[in-house]
Amino acid sequence: MTSPSNPYMTLMQSLSESSDRKAKRRKLDHPASTSPPRQAGQGDGDEETPEDIDQVDEEEEDKDAEAEPEEKPEEDSDSEDEGPSTDPFDVHFAHPDEATVAKAVQAVKQGQWATKRELIPPLRATLMSPGLESNFDAPSPAVQLDESMLKQKLRETAGKKMSKLNASQGALAPLLFGYRDVLHCDRTVENSGGLRHLVCLHALNHVFKTRDRVIKNNYKLAKEGEDTEMELRDQGFTRPKVLFLLPTRNSCARMVDIVRDLCNPDQQENRKRFDESYVDKQASFGEGRPADFRDLFEGNDDDMFRIGVKFTRKTIKYFSQFYNSDMLFASPLGLRMAMGSEGDKKQDADFLSSIELVVVDQADALLMQNWEHVEHIFEHLNRQPKDAHGCDFSRVRSWYLEDWARFFRQTVVLSAFNTPELSELVRQHCHNWAGRARLQPAYPGVIQQLGIKARQTFSRFQSASVDGDPDARFEYFVSAVVPTLVKRAKLSAGTLLFIPSYLDFVRVRNYFANSPAVSSVTFGAISEYTDVPDASRSRSHFLSGRHRVLLYTERAHHFRRYQLRGVQRVVFYSLPDNPVFYREVAGEYLSRSEQDVRIEPGQGTVRAMFSKYDALKLERVVGSTRIAKMMQERGDTFDFV
Repeated sequence: MTSPSNPYMTLMQSLSESSDRKAKRRKLDHPASTSPPRQAGQGDGDEETPEDIDQVDEEEEDKDAEAEPEEKPEEDSDSEDEGPSTDPFDVHFAHPDEATVAKAVQAVKQGQWATKRELIPPLRATLMSPGLESNFDAPSPAVQLDESMLKQKLRETAGKKMSKLNASQGALAPLLFGYRDVLHCDRTVENSGGLRHLVCLHALNHVFKTRDRVIKNNYKLAKEGEDTEMELRDQGFTRPKVLFLLPTRNSCARMVDIVRDLCNPDQQENRKRFDESYVDKQASFGEGRPADFRDLFEGNDDDMFRIGVKFTRKTIKYFSQFYNSDMLFASPLGLRMAMGSEGDKKQDADFLSSIELVVVDQADALLMQNWEHVEHIFEHLNRQPKDAHGCDFSRVRSWYLEDWARFFRQTVVLSAFNTPELSELVRQHCHNWAGRARLQPAYPGVIQQLGIKARQTFSRFQSASVDGDPDARFEYFVSAVVPTLVKRAKLSAGTLLFIPSYLDFVRVRNYFANSPAVSSVTFGAISEYTDVPDASRSRSHFLSGRHRVLLYTERAHHFRRYQLRGVQRVVFYSLPDNPVFYREVAGEYLSRSEQDVRIEPGQGTVRAMFSKYDALKLERVVGSTRIAKMMQERGDTFDFV
């Protein structure tokens, strides 16, 4: 590797300049004046700060750290002294080939990535490796775990719970344990448990290997004495190594329970407090709610939390202070508030400086929260710390000192589907020198899964650029869709206008409210910000025909899943990111109207607008075999019955 002198000296200088500040580990609280909004709206800085149930007692934590006995190496402690290791942990982190890493890092800095498309059954894989030529071949799906790469204490429990990998686990496992970045776009309610078990096993294996290596080297140095010239570089600037970003406290409880079951500790500190804060067995929904809705929102659905988890030989400690933790579990909002805002004197993101594995689970649900928080967190990952935090720089790995930590970090994103936001997150922040992979299925499409016969018309409009797409979409809507609503004003009752983007929703709502061209069309509107009484009123007026058109956003459907009645025709201003929503809105709403004898069977209609920038959404709705034809043919209207 290149000499770390310049980055190292810069780091030492910055730490020296901040030495007048007390480098004591501080507790992470929620600053009231800098709290970002829970959604896209503006927060009120004068609101009273709620009680922080994730707060850590800093003094008690520091006493525990001082009283912690020096641990001895375990009998199964791995050894890097017995020749070259094939363990991915050693190959990627502990003893990487310096020439290979330097070449890959240089290619990443220059934006050079070689792409290869292959199959990792049952999924399609897009494999990217740094450089001009691809050296990333698709691994064969794993049938069972390679126990030789697991810590001894994990082999028995992992063998019981994952003796044989299912198809979704088998496709992910070789990429995961090979320390590649992964964007997995086929997370479902059915396979989510298996995927969670796999990533938790990998995270634990990484933490235990890191911890055991440090303990072993501590023992070596103690035996050598203070005058030894032995150099053992085995750690980062701060202790936390794994970060889980999750949407709700219930999702956090699920992940933590898997971690607990896999490591099977003798003791659990603060477990009762954890259960009281994160587990809500009373909050459940009836069978009438869709499976994905229940999976996300049952239990404690609070989206503001963060908790540190610390491992010792026989104990798991919950609510450990961040700088004493091995794993961090947080929602984007909770972690953003713990970090503080720009310009805040208490701003602190140093605990993210040495994160080596990030797991983003249910990324599609996080997209429905404030995605800016996720982007903010990734922008602050693996920055060199502002304070030393008691770091022994003689033990810090050289690539940390070179400011190369972001090129070693592994990022794993699990989502039900891909979106431009997820692709951009990977492009901007996934710089793993070992390469990255995107996994996604071939989509059959949902247009034939509506459960009813309905004419489905897809209208393509021309859009010159991504930035100009909203304007082009609105112009097409006004010129091609609105005239049919106005011309048939008396017959347009029961028209549901589904608008995924809130900004587009506001634009269309203002148009219906203020434009003389649609003055004859009565309308209502339901968005994610509409309170329950107003939403009920709009639904009632739409059912009675008083409002002939109802504007409805994707986030409102995501959070509420309203069972709208009176729908006779559906217009998709843009297709939903979630293909399940297309089936629910176009299929279930029209089916309900047929059952209520509001429309004759087969008389319901669906119209969807799309441009070339909607390719990801369109593929999930119409199917992988139809997408190319609909994007490339001269005609701009496609009908399906």
